Amino acid sequence: MNTIPDLRGTLTQSRPLADLTWLRVGGPADWLYQPADPDDLALFLRELDPQIPVFPMGVGSNLIVRDGGIRGVVIRLGRGFNAIECDGDRVIAGAAALDAHVARRAAEAGLDLTFLRTIPGSIGGAVRMNAGCYGTYVADHLIEVQAITRDGRAVTLQAAELQLGYRSSTLPPGWVLTRAAFRAGSGDPQALAARMEDQLARRDATQPTRERSAGSTFRNPAGFSSTGREDDSHELKAWKLIEDAGLRGHRLGGAQMSEKHPNFLINTGSATAADLESLGELVRARVRESSGLDLLWEVVRIGDPLPDP
Repeated sequence: MNTIPDLRGTLTQSRPLADLTWLRVGGPADWLYQPADPDDLALFLRELDPQIPVFPMGVGSNLIVRDGGIRGVVIRLGRGFNAIECDGDRVIAGAAALDAHVARRAAEAGLDLTFLRTIPGSIGGAVRMNAGCYGTYVADHLIEVQAITRDGRAVTLQAAELQLGYRSSTLPPGWVLTRAAFRAGSGDPQALAARMEDQLARRDATQPTRERSAGSTFRNPAGFSSTGREDDSHELKAWKLIEDAGLRGHRLGGAQMSEKHPNFLINTGSATAADLESLGELVRARVRESSGLDLLWEVVRIGDPLPDP
């Protein structure tokens, strides 16, 4: 691994990952690579043994890394991948750019991507998961993406090729998104800023934004995000099913389903990844018993558990 010539990024062996995730749990990656730019990333993947698994990681906002860590290489994009440009009605953002920063930069240019303002994480993850809120999704604005394939080829994919669905895409495992282009409607910058402030206030009033969480834990069986409209039914929303199963505020070890929003899994300070995942699976089982519905994880879980003592 250390013998790949001409690399300009940073390669670290046995890198603990807990401090890189919002939930602050998880074991080490065998290797962490932080590429300098897309060319450097392409070189690394091209020269890397094709049998070694690769996991692209953003800012860890929607992720549980299991306590035994990750076998293979974690790719984490940084400054060489966070540029944001506005050109006409297009916004081009590096995969490491934070969703909130893209929303703000677009608004300053009179372009409406305000739905991104309250979505935690970075653009790469938002595209891969077709993130959305208030009835708007990445799929509604995405034009194309650039990526590096597992074997180190630079490719451009049109939005339709990703087959974006509710919290899903068909981007192959091991491919690393590097940039995305969006089309945005126009708006008055001050009005767009005011809308984002309103969205933030609504989010902070209903979600545990000051806690260690990974955002929504489970996908809504309704098959769509909350729209924010008054006529939005909650009967098939994950939070309502969890509440109806009596699990608002339920704890297991250091993990808890939030009292404020029961679809938010939080680390109260001492949770392990096993605590968090076990509580999530308990919630799924209880909801299945009470409603007959099977909650699907929205939070990505990866890695190995610790071996039994």
